[in-house]
Amino acid sequence: MAPHKIICRECGRTIEDQYLDTCPSCGGLLVIKMDLEPLKAMRPKDLHKVPIGVWRYAPFLPADPSAKVSIQEGGTPLYKCSALGNEIGIGDLHVKYEGANPTGSFKDRGMTVGVSHAMEIGAKIVGCASTGNTSASLAAYAAKAGLKCAVFLPSGKVAAGKLAQAMFFGATVLSVDGNFDEALRIVRELAKERHLYLLNSINPYRPEGQKSVLFEIMDQLSYEVPDRIILPVGNAGNISAVHKAIMELEEIGWISKVPMLTGIQAEGSMPIVRAFNSKHDDFIPEENPETIATAIRIGNPVSGRKALKAIYDTGGHATSVTDEEIIAAQKLLGRKEGVGVEPASAASVAGAKKLVEMGVIDKKEKVVCICTGNALKDPDTIISTNQSPIRVSKGLLGIKNILGL
Repeated sequence: MAPHKIICRECGRTIEDQYLDTCPSCGGLLVIKMDLEPLKAMRPKDLHKVPIGVWRYAPFLPADPSAKVSIQEGGTPLYKCSALGNEIGIGDLHVKYEGANPTGSFKDRGMTVGVSHAMEIGAKIVGCASTGNTSASLAAYAAKAGLKCAVFLPSGKVAAGKLAQAMFFGATVLSVDGNFDEALRIVRELAKERHLYLLNSINPYRPEGQKSVLFEIMDQLSYEVPDRIILPVGNAGNISAVHKAIMELEEIGWISKVPMLTGIQAEGSMPIVRAFNSKHDDFIPEENPETIATAIRIGNPVSGRKALKAIYDTGGHATSVTDEEIIAAQKLLGRKEGVGVEPASAASVAGAKKLVEMGVIDKKEKVVCICTGNALKDPDTIISTNQSPIRVSKGLLGIKNILGL
């Protein structure tokens, strides 16, 4: 296990209680402080004895790789998307497709580390609040670990594919009257009373696994640092984790520049974008967020302040896109590159297109869009926003006419 400690991001206090998710002194978020000194003598190729995936980067992770709970997460494709780039005006565009993870989303990266840590401390029950992907991932990893699992979902606000996964993997699924923020409040109360071990991204171990997406991108680009990395932003744990990984690589001397981190939110759920536009370091929560992109429909993002710091520190940007722009980008990615993503994932592509049009992104930049989840997470949206099957008679003439033959 890599040497580390838990500290408060705000006051710097060292935390010993493994069940806490905020500082008992000031209420600040907790983060993992890694001891990176041993890594300064290493080079990226030293890690290549292990196949690409989350656990290739075990020296950067606060968990024992010999006791890991893993279903072979990570190692997802980084697609060079020339056709899509030509369409939206970016000459060197890549898509990191996180939908290829075992449960179909980037959440598996954090969950392998989080559940491994839960086992290390002897937890018996794990739980989370979720808009869908977190619950699907936690249910699978809890099943692998032999742990009981409880997931709290906003009533009527979870896509069918994600709900089906949580049920399939054997989690106890509880439907909460209210939005994600209310579900998170309930599960945090249960965690505070030690009834379960909380594995939302407020848990400091979860983002540590999510760092690996940045390490993989660097590996796949042979450490040619992209100019910009664009991510969808909901609860904001992912962009914060990518920022932490960048800072760690810079500290040990593996990179000499940092990519501009750019966060994209849906227009109906954009507290971080509003803060960025006002040049504020903190955000004002939104009470009733609404967007077709259910995975980022979060009005009070736990890691919102960390996300803003990530954007400011790297000279990045934040903007919002409409639901219509999200669906158009989802279709564009599928029809230009054959890559299927859920609506929230397509926000990064929609944001890239918009920022080119705004002049924020230079067409000569090397850009990586992170697409966080598989298209089949939300099949209902795909069916409702695409052409229905065409009814045809048995005769070939009508079919030939439809096909333009």
